[in-house]
Amino acid sequence: MFSRFFIERPIFANVIAVVTIVFGVVAVRNLPIEQYPQITPPTVRVTTTYPGANAEVVSNTVAAPIEQQVNGVENMLYMSSNSSSDGSYTLTITFEVGTDIDLAQTLVQNRVQIAMPQLPSDVQRQGVTTKKQSTDIILFVVLTSPGGTHDNLFLSNFATINILDELARLKGVGDINVVGATNYSMRLWLDPDKLKARNLTTQDVVQAIQEQNVQVAAGQIGEQPAPQNQPFQYTISTLGRLTSPTEFENIIVKEAPGPAAQIIRVKDVARVELGAQSYDQFFQVNGKPAAGLAVYQLPGANALEVAQRVRDKMEEIKGRFPEDVVYSIPFDTTRFVSAAIDEVYWTLLEAGALVLLVIMIFLQDWRAVLVPATTVPVTIIGAFAAMYAFGFSVNLLTLFGLVLAIGIVVDDAIVIVENATRHLEMGQNPKEATIRAMDELLGPIIGITLVLSAVFLPASFLAGITGQLYRQFALTIAATAIISAINAMTLKPAQSAA
Repeated sequence: MFSRFFIERPIFANVIAVVTIVFGVVAVRNLPIEQYPQITPPTVRVTTTYPGANAEVVSNTVAAPIEQQVNGVENMLYMSSNSSSDGSYTLTITFEVGTDIDLAQTLVQNRVQIAMPQLPSDVQRQGVTTKKQSTDIILFVVLTSPGGTHDNLFLSNFATINILDELARLKGVGDINVVGATNYSMRLWLDPDKLKARNLTTQDVVQAIQEQNVQVAAGQIGEQPAPQNQPFQYTISTLGRLTSPTEFENIIVKEAPGPAAQIIRVKDVARVELGAQSYDQFFQVNGKPAAGLAVYQLPGANALEVAQRVRDKMEEIKGRFPEDVVYSIPFDTTRFVSAAIDEVYWTLLEAGALVLLVIMIFLQDWRAVLVPATTVPVTIIGAFAAMYAFGFSVNLLTLFGLVLAIGIVVDDAIVIVENATRHLEMGQNPKEATIRAMDELLGPIIGITLVLSAVFLPASFLAGITGQLYRQFALTIAATAIISAINAMTLKPAQSAA
């Protein structure tokens, strides 16, 4: 008989229990923690900019070619696009749940490259970005200037240069978005009347800037092959890209013909200033200028650990903040996740205590209480190893499944102890009584385990988001019932016979 082997070798049964606990403890330390399972469909985002174009032009010249090529990419559910009046274009492609996001990004990028030759030259020069989009924002880091010394533009630029890359390198961080004013940019405000008086167009000014604001390789003096009497070799350094408003003001746009040649510069037809790349968005906290960094979580990452890494890194970075710049984290989803999971853990402990209390009240035997008291932890901890093997996470649904499973896993222990006690009262010794009890209960234990599994397993085959939501709940209970049955045929008989 299967159980007789473990009754006669109780040490072997206890070793199995210890190994199960070890696997479970290791698994629970490595399981990701999140509020709910990953049920959102993966998305890929395509972005680009057509400077100076309105929404209709962007839709006709940029959106149409890209969407014609991307439409129908493998495993795509639907896509949505947005063409804005500032010339920006965003296309979001949503894929079926379970699609490999890296493969989806590659497929979309290949389709976009096919459409590139059909896009305007300005768009090609700006570039088209294809990125996998994280949908889980775990927290917002906000920079503010309490004294009002710095504006949105300064704070956003400081966040982009000094904080963005630091946080993006943290383990578990999927993406960082800086919310608020955009980067610094050289703004040229053209005067139409002055352009008309000088017979110039906007394109003339743009062309002049493109020709003179370049980084060129000037070469070397004395480079080989050189005469033998050439003692030195010099690298020529020239003025590259312009950096100040004054340098942009002195760009020559046109030389007027005539005996007294007049040079027309940018400052003659425009006002130049260092400002924001775009003024279409701003970010405020309590009515004061601020900049925000939205931190996205990688799928499968431990949300609590990621949030803690972000907090630690911000504490490290704040020592390098300029004067009158402070940070805060007003939005943190992990606080709710931590509180909710702690409540479920307490519910788990309370349910276990109540089950043991009920056993004590009705069986009136401490021995009958001790057997479930030792086997329930083995089963619950072993369930974490099964969750790790399935690729699940510690979330509200899996923990809810464990709470419900507590009442299930003690059934086998109660039945075995009660039946063994009945044989003991008939005058048999503990070992013989346990062997007789297991002969009678082995079939029912296997049967009830199969019945319980048959009840919950069908929920794991549901399709779509509903299936993703309930799969972890159903399989957690089924796995816990199976582990309980294994304990019922190994550890519990060995303990009852002791």
